[in-house]
Amino acid sequence: MDCPRCGHLLILIKIGPLEVDVCQGGCGGIWFDSFELQKADEPHETPGEALLQIERNEHLAVDLAKRIKCPRCDDMIMMRHYWSARKDIEVDECPNCGGYWLDANELTAIRKAFASEKEKELDFDKAAYNLCGGELAKGHSSQDESANQSENLARLLYRYS
Repeated sequence: MDCPRCGHLLILIKIGPLEVDVCQGGCGGIWFDSFELQKADEPHETPGEALLQIERNEHLAVDLAKRIKCPRCDDMIMMRHYWSARKDIEVDECPNCGGYWLDANELTAIRKAFASEKEKELDFDKAAYNLCGGELAKGHSSQDESANQSENLARLLYRYS
C-alpha cells in the first residue's frame, strides 16, 4: 500500500493489538483502519506512544491542503474534518471504510488535546451548549426521545462541519 500523501511505500507495524501502516522514511504519516485510532488517541494508551516517533524525511515537502485518496479504497477521496469541537486538528477520514490518515505530528496533537474520551465528550457538550444557546444542554439532561434526537443531530452536524 502506498502513502496517499507522498507515494512512499507504507510499512505495516504491529504494536500490541494494533496494526497500522506508517510512512516511515517518507512524510511520516500513519494509516489507521476503522476503529484503530481509538486505541491510540489518548495519552494513557500504550500503542499510541510508539507511534509518536515515526521516522520521516525532513526534506520531503508535502501539500497538506491537498485532498488525498484512501490507501485502502480504490479512487475514494478522503474527507477532511476536525477531530474535535475545538476545531484545531484536521484529519482525513475515508467515507467508505472509516479509516483515518494522520499526517506527521497529528497523533501527537490529538493525544495532547484530551486526556480521555470523556474529556472530549465534555468539550463537545460545551461547544454544543454555546452553539445552541443552551437548548441542547436542556435536552441532553432530559431522558426523553427529543433529548436523544437533539444529541444525535448535534453530533451529526459536528461530524460534517
